[in-house]
Formats: sequence, C-alpha cells, structure tokens
Amino acid sequence: MAMRKLSSTNYHNQTFLEDKCTLNELIHLLSKRWLTDVLFSIEEGNSRFSSLKEVLKYISDNILADRLKLLEQHKLIVRNENVREVPARVEYSLTKTGERLSELLDGMCKFSENEMEFPA
Repeated sequence: MAMRKLSSTNYHNQTFLEDKCTLNELIHLLSKRWLTDVLFSIEEGNSRFSSLKEVLKYISDNILADRLKLLEQHKLIVRNENVREVPARVEYSLTKTGERLSELLDGMCKFSENEMEFPA
C-alpha cells in the first residue's frame, strides 16, 4: 500500500483524532475495505489463504495479504506456520483480542440491522 504524505492535511487530521482517542484509530483500521470480512471469515473457520480467497471471491491477493498483515500487526490474528509440511502450511486464527473485537462487531452489526435507518 502507498505511504501517506506526512505533510498532508488529511494526515494531520487523522493523527490528531488518533491521539485524542484510540477509538478513532480502531475505527480507521476497521474502515479499511475487506478488513472486517477477513476477520469474520477467519472466525468462521476459514484459516488458510486459499479458503479466505474462496469465500471472499472478489478480494485481490494483494489486498488479502495486506489485510492479514494488518490484523496480525494489531494482534487480532496469529499466523501459524507448519514448517514440517512442504510447502509450509500457513493457517490463521483469532487471538483473544480478535475474538473480543469480533463479538463487539457482531453486536454492532445487529444494532445497525435492527436500529439504524439508512437512506436509500
């Protein structure tokens, strides 16, 4: 992914909001396209790159790899590699933090379905 220009107004605004409250940083992370879908798919048992690609059929390989890295960097998933197999078998699973976030997001999904009205 492209690096953000550090002198831009958008960068300064985002930094200000993230410094003000870490919720803003979490919302920024979750707003990345496909991120929550990847998280939910791993929770549903799609633990391999190929199974994630199969379930999320419109996601590109680059975006999926990027989202997996982001989730791992934020300690929401863990990457398990079995080097005894050739080629090495890589599987992803949610951490306790990832499980907790998934529960919260599920509640937010239910809230948006039942309580929110979105203009057509």
